[in-house]
This record gives sequence, C-alpha cells and structure tokens, in this order.
Amino acid sequence: MNIPISLLWLAPLIGLVAGSVAYCGLAILAAFHYRKSGAPKLTKFPPVSVLRPMAGDRDNTEAGLRSVFEQDYPVFEVILGVASPEDAAVPIARRLMAEYPNRPSRLVFSGDSPYPNRKVWQLRALWDEARYETIVMADSDIRWAPNCLKTVVSELTQEGVALVTCPYRATAGPSRWSQMEALGLNTDFISGMLTARMLNGMDYAIGCTLATRRAEIEAIGGLQGVQPYLSEDFVIGNRLHHLGRTVILSRSVIEHYIGNDSIRASWSHRLRWARGSRRSRPAGYVGEVFTKPTVPAVALLVLAPGWGAVAGLAVAALVMRLAVVWTASSLVLEDREMKRRWWLLPMEDISTFTVWALGFFGNKLVWRGHELIIQRDGTVLTPEPATSSALQ
Repeated sequence: MNIPISLLWLAPLIGLVAGSVAYCGLAILAAFHYRKSGAPKLTKFPPVSVLRPMAGDRDNTEAGLRSVFEQDYPVFEVILGVASPEDAAVPIARRLMAEYPNRPSRLVFSGDSPYPNRKVWQLRALWDEARYETIVMADSDIRWAPNCLKTVVSELTQEGVALVTCPYRATAGPSRWSQMEALGLNTDFISGMLTARMLNGMDYAIGCTLATRRAEIEAIGGLQGVQPYLSEDFVIGNRLHHLGRTVILSRSVIEHYIGNDSIRASWSHRLRWARGSRRSRPAGYVGEVFTKPTVPAVALLVLAPGWGAVAGLAVAALVMRLAVVWTASSLVLEDREMKRRWWLLPMEDISTFTVWALGFFGNKLVWRGHELIIQRDGTVLTPEPATSSALQ
C-alpha cells in the first residue's frame, strides 16, 4: 500500500485522533463502571458536622443552603462561615437558621484572610467550632439532594475509606458562555475523572463536597497545611492517597451553580482552572489532549480529505465523542439541559481545546477579583507591588 508522502506529515495528528478514539472507549466503559458502584446500607449513622463557607448572595445561595438544612439525616450540625457581618450572605444565613430552629447551627465570622485562598481560611475557623469526628465540607455554590449526607457518610464507613469526594452537575445561568461552560464540565470534566477512577483509583479530590474524619485531616497536617494551595481539594485527596488511605468518588451527584458570567469572566475562570490543573497534575494535564477529539478530528478531515481510512478515523472520533457526551451527561449526571443545548457543543469543544492550549502558558490568574501568581508546586502568591523608580 502506497502512502502519500504528504500524509506522513500528518502522522502525529493521526496518532492523536487514534488515541482520542481509544480514550473515548475507556470513558464510556468508565461511566458504566461507576454506575455499578454502591455503598453499604447503614442502620445507625454517626453525628456529622457540616462546614459551609459563604461569600455573597449569588442566585442560588438560599436554595443551596436550604438543601443543607433539609437533609434527611438523624443528627448533624451546620456551621456557616463568612468573613464579616457585612457580607451579603449573612441575612440569608440568619433567616434559614431561624426557619429551622431544631437544626443546631452557628454562624462564624472568620475575618479577612491573610492568604489568597479565602475558602481554606474560613474552613479553618469553622473546623475549630465542629463538635463531631465526622466532618462534611461543602462549597457555597452547591445544592444537595435530600439524601446526600446519608450517602456520603455510608460510603465513608467502608473499610479503609478516608475521604469521599463528590461529582457534580454544573447548572448554568442564562448566558451562552455559562451554558457552554456547563456543557464542558458535564461532559469532558466528569468523563476524565471517571476514567482516572477506573484506571488508577481516586488519588485526588474535588471540593464541592468532601466527607472525611477529623483524624484524617490531622494526619496530613491539618487544613493549615493546604492553606497556600490554589486547589486545596486536590491536595487533600492526593496527600491522603500517598499516606495509603483510600479516596472514593461518591454516588451522590452534587448540583453546582456556576453563575451567569460574561465571556471575559468565563474565560478568566477557565484559565484559572486550566493553570491550576496544569500545576496540580502536570503529566495528566498533557494527557488531556486525548480527551478533546473534536478539533483534531475536524483538522484531520480538512487536511486529508482524499484518504478514506484517515477520514474514517476522524469520523469515528466524532461519533465516539458524542457517545461520551451521552454517557457522561445523561447516564451519569442526568443532565436534563443537554437536550436543549446540544447545539452549543461544537463551540464548547473549540473553546475547551483553546483554553487547554492556553493553559500551558502564563502563571497569573484572577480569583474572586484578585490577581494571583501560581507557582510550580500549586501554591499561590499575591504579586508584589511594583517598585516605583523614585524608590530604586
């Protein structure tokens, strides 16, 4: 068989698309593998301290917090944290605390964080207030199903399990950029996580909801040990894994509200995520190229239109991509919005590939309006102010 010389120049692209087809096959298997997982049925549940940092009054703040108070769980306390009494989340917190008087709850003012990662600073203040050994930490922009606590605590009781981390279903606002980002999170992100889980187990965590025990966090140096990091959730899971503890992915899917960002804010958020991921998992970040088959497959169709086998490979990659989209969003996350927004997928795939490529460059990011510098080890610093020429 004679292969045109020009086609040889496409060998790297062909290999990339072939690798993407293989990855998509694994991602589909991983989704079914996850569906088979389960947790023991408990008849007696330990008491739980729920730690919930808060900041501002986003669209879902009240609904998300209400879902915590309405958990179907025997004994748990809710400890809420804000930086100051002037925070817009305070009236919401006080209203719900009054509405559920039989649910033990406290509001803690942590003060302004001297560190870039304000979430960990708040969690440290809440941690000191927690009464119980079993602790569940939750982000401020999520909503739980009524049985979430029962599920994650049941999973935590399994032998050797030190940490339960939860997948999430991104819920978008009305803006197109928010909807596109939700599509990416509900297809690419979850598929990569499920594939890593199937092949290697969970050696990291994602922070929308974490269930653990006080002793496990103390074993890795406490929350103060992860204070300097951008992705403290990843570090917590990774450190426990390296201590020989088991981290598992819960069957409880969390609803994560990603806001209604403009294009500028959306891209800033995506770049922050990409650069943080690059620092947390350098090799894994490079390998993410195989999780994004659309752009390479279309490029292959354009560059080698007359070579049937190559075109067939490209088409196979696109079909497999659609299969991954279905298994991830519908089978695993039960994302009802996919049927309405599927037509945004090509634009989202291009955006995701572009952000991934840009993530290799630069070390600056914007987080909650503050410019930060992320270092090679994943820690973040506030840039030092420029020295004026008069002072030099």
